Amino acid sequence: MAVKRMREGKRVVGTMVRMVKNPAIALLASHAGLDFIMLDLEHGPYNLETVDDIFKVGRSVGLGCFVRVPELARGYVSRIMDAGATGVMVPMLESVKEAELLAQWTKYPPLGGRGFGGVGGHTDFASIGPEATPGFMAKTNEETIAIAQIETAKAVEDIDLIADVPGIDALLIGPNDLAISLGCAGDLMGTALDKAIGKVADAAKKHGKIFGLHAPEGLLERWIPRGCTLIMNNLDANILSAGMKAISQRYKT
Repeated sequence: MAVKRMREGKRVVGTMVRMVKNPAIALLASHAGLDFIMLDLEHGPYNLETVDDIFKVGRSVGLGCFVRVPELARGYVSRIMDAGATGVMVPMLESVKEAELLAQWTKYPPLGGRGFGGVGGHTDFASIGPEATPGFMAKTNEETIAIAQIETAKAVEDIDLIADVPGIDALLIGPNDLAISLGCAGDLMGTALDKAIGKVADAAKKHGKIFGLHAPEGLLERWIPRGCTLIMNNLDANILSAGMKAISQRYKT
């Protein structure tokens, strides 16, 4: 499982899914050797039923089932977790208070205050009896992750405090929005963004958090040797487009 590998300090690789709704996307990702997919509810059209359907398949084959929610809200975070997500990422998280809320809503007591729903995608639709509840909660806290997406200058400024919040498992850079926030839009390989990412990587190492990037190849190649273990590249629409373009260019010339 992706979460277990990351907690062991191992590298995991996945992609963002924003367009495909067929649950078979989880099988395609698994057959391709990916460790996880992340469904994008911030910029994508998915509803909770779609998330639930895809993750039924994903969990059955041991695929990491991550979601980027549209915003930090209990109604999104808790329902996404109960739909079977093994990781929840909040975009533009930029304060200790927001990090504390994310941890509170993704973790069961005593680490957080996640509400207990006894049957659902998160239990693989098995009933969890009262006697099994404490063990289930502890196991779930270990097997799921709360991801703070760092993509504003304010978040970088306060990153040491954010990274110190118990229950926050990973810090993942969103380089495009972070570059915009830093005043260097589009310059993903420049000095300003490099310095900001370095500050986040250092905070992750200091506080024992997972360090991640959703980025193009050049940026990933720069940061994987420097501790990036949560690796996300590309998204489904681009992957399909590139495949179709390759067919077109090969046979129309």
